[in-house]
Amino acid sequence: MMADKKKTKWIKMSLNTQIFIAAILGVALGFVLRLYPDTSIFTTSIYGLSIISSIFIGFLKMLLVPLIFTSIVVGVASLESGQQLGKVWKVTLLCSFTTVSLSLLLGLGCAHIFEVGKGVDISLFKNSMQQYHSTAPNLDASSFITNFIQHTLINPFQAFSDGNVLSVVVFAMLIGLALVYGGKRFQQIRAVNEEFFHLVMMLVSWVMKIAPFGIFALMAKLIAKEDLSVLSRLAEFATIVTGTTIFHGLVILPTLLWIFGKMSPLKFFKGTRLALITAFATSSSSATMPLSMKCVQENLGVRPQISGFVIPLGSHLNMDGTALYEAAAALFIANLIGLDLSLGQQIIVCLTAMISSLGAPGIPSAGMVTMIMVLQSVGLPAEAIAILLPIDRILDTVRTVVNVQGDMMISVVVDRFTREPEQKLQTETDLK
Repeated sequence: MMADKKKTKWIKMSLNTQIFIAAILGVALGFVLRLYPDTSIFTTSIYGLSIISSIFIGFLKMLLVPLIFTSIVVGVASLESGQQLGKVWKVTLLCSFTTVSLSLLLGLGCAHIFEVGKGVDISLFKNSMQQYHSTAPNLDASSFITNFIQHTLINPFQAFSDGNVLSVVVFAMLIGLALVYGGKRFQQIRAVNEEFFHLVMMLVSWVMKIAPFGIFALMAKLIAKEDLSVLSRLAEFATIVTGTTIFHGLVILPTLLWIFGKMSPLKFFKGTRLALITAFATSSSSATMPLSMKCVQENLGVRPQISGFVIPLGSHLNMDGTALYEAAAALFIANLIGLDLSLGQQIIVCLTAMISSLGAPGIPSAGMVTMIMVLQSVGLPAEAIAILLPIDRILDTVRTVVNVQGDMMISVVVDRFTREPEQKLQTETDLK
């Protein structure tokens, strides 16, 4: 009877809570195992933990390509509604591309300046990196583009079979664009792909049920076998990413709003504080969406037809905080492993982080898989997510606020640039 009650309480916990508890227990077990090095207890425990972690990571890798393909096709195809809005969706896409690009540059720049992850030798992932080091070409700047094209524009079935992430992304984007321009002609294909996307997401949700066990095993192995200075490096990384994300939200986005939206940042924050607080509390841009639209319409004067298009689209397309985090995390993992990413590889990280948000729903399981997508795009091991997941929930609150802030800011800019001249003059007068 008592066991049933404990099981019920565990099931009622959110996935984030379960992962957090599992990470703490894994760390505790890792410290215990460190007391018995070179013993049968240590060897047997590490072997068992390796099996558990391999099963979890294996399932994630299995679902990676189907999730990438279906989510990006659905995400790009959702732009079809924008054909009827003409200038609105073009300005929205331009603004989203600009803000996400700036966040990526900021994330990578700060990761370079502070050298996150350097100075620690992680041997846990050496087996995963042996194949990368044996096959990775040494490219100079002039041959990078040629190599990128040759390894990206290939037979899509070969890409699916080989797990070539970038090639799958390119093919999925082309299919999504074809669905947009084909309109009703390909309506059935679009419906089938959406159903397949939901099917894959159901499989992902099943895999997430064993995520706490996988994280427990990965963390226990990490603590038991590695230099404990990795924990201080993790805290340093969390601090730097949080500070960089806040800087993007308090300096870069307000500056762009003031220049292009002709709106005072103080007025913006005052009018949107309810949505921003809700985003911080829920860590969900989807749950915050109704409040975001209400705030920009009632407090900032954005037309309902603009906010009703820009904010839902932005919740999938414009993820400044997420892109910043994933780019910085990839460089952090590379530094921990001792791999120097070339300029070309860092460009790939930026492109993959930008594209991975297309169509991805705001749930922990999808974020976990897209993070693996970014890591594997440059040959980094998927197992490295074990280092990031214990702090992911804390960082998620800050980056979600910036994601939501970016959506609302873009709605203000789009509203200004798509108004008639006389409407624009009247609105700017009211906002001063």
